[in-house]
Amino acid sequence: MRKINTSRFGEIEVDEKRVVHFKNGIPAFEDEKEFIILPYDEESPYYFMQSLKSPDLAFLLTIPFLFFPNYTFEIDDDSLEELEINPKTKVFYYTLITIPNGSIRYMTTNLLAPIVLNTDNMTAKQIVLEKTNYTTKERLFPDAKKEGK
Repeated sequence: MRKINTSRFGEIEVDEKRVVHFKNGIPAFEDEKEFIILPYDEESPYYFMQSLKSPDLAFLLTIPFLFFPNYTFEIDDDSLEELEINPKTKVFYYTLITIPNGSIRYMTTNLLAPIVLNTDNMTAKQIVLEKTNYTTKERLFPDAKKEGK
């Protein structure tokens, strides 16, 4: 266990077995290589990915299939090899969320670049998909706009 300070959660104890390792960081945050994924709360479809290096850096995530049940993509061979993923590997998929102007009803998620996590070895990578129609700003609640909310 190690203790880290965070802006959002204060001081927390982190189990080393739960630390997510990004070999090359994530795009635009290449120096951030270690994170912990924390549930927003027990019932929530949201998670925080808190940096272990930078107390102020936490990303909001979701499991994309909860909002987009038909979301599909292929992971390139290089990423499969880098993450040591095989047919028996336990893998989790997350996408980053943006909340424009703090308005939850207009939240979007980045389906173009999912985070792929091998839970067997706790290595992860944000993979930018090729040859897809997904975007970086897919609305989580598209009906909110139609209803004028």
